[in-house]
Formats: sequence, structure tokens, C-alpha cells
Amino acid sequence: QVQLVESGGGLVQTGGSLRLSCAVSGSTFSSYAMGWFRQRPGKEREFVVAIGGRTGYTDSVKGRFTISRDNSKNTVYLQMSSLEPEDTAVYSCAARFTTLGPIISTTPNAYTYWGQGTQVTVSS
Repeated sequence: QVQLVESGGGLVQTGGSLRLSCAVSGSTFSSYAMGWFRQRPGKEREFVVAIGGRTGYTDSVKGRFTISRDNSKNTVYLQMSSLEPEDTAVYSCAARFTTLGPIISTTPNAYTYWGQGTQVTVSS
């Protein structure tokens, strides 16, 4: 069973930065595409960024957020800078495995394993 545990959320002022981490159990971490999704208050879960054979970002975070992974630590990171109140959400990481390799997807249903989420609150 693959388990994902996020950390690093919190309260930050507008313009501030946070780094989220997602630690993944299991020995096949490098085979997974990893994604970060968020759910803002009253909204549906939405794609933020993913990393696999390539990286992909939603337009609203390009230039502000950076995803990275350390396969030796089974961990994926989300560095968030220039945070805005609109970034306030519960952020969740997710893992996707396909027989074709770590292919990213922007669709939540494409991911099999999910973390519990971590709250990010940006104050104005």
C-alpha cells in the first residue's frame, strides 16, 4: 500500500513563501508521476502542478510555484512563492502509476494514491 504524507502548510502573508513536502512510502517512487492539487473554499479540487517525465503547471501558478522531487528520499516538493490570498486552499499530493512510465495528468481521477492534505492560508 502506498501512503503519502504532506507537510509544510501554514499561514503566510501575501507575497510570502511556503514549501510543501510529500513523503511517499514504497520502493517504486521514481516510477510514479506526482501531482499537487488544491481545493479552495467552496470550489472543486483543481490541478496545480505535476512532475513525471516532464512537468506541467496550471497557468495561475506559473512563475510562482516550482515542483521538484528527490527520488532518494521518496519525496516531492512544492515551493510556493509570491503567494496570494487566492492560493488559500487545502493542498494534496497524489501519485500516479502507469505501465508506460511516469506520465503526468491534470485530472484528479488519473491519480491512484492521495495524501490527507495540508492547509495553506494566505492572509491579505
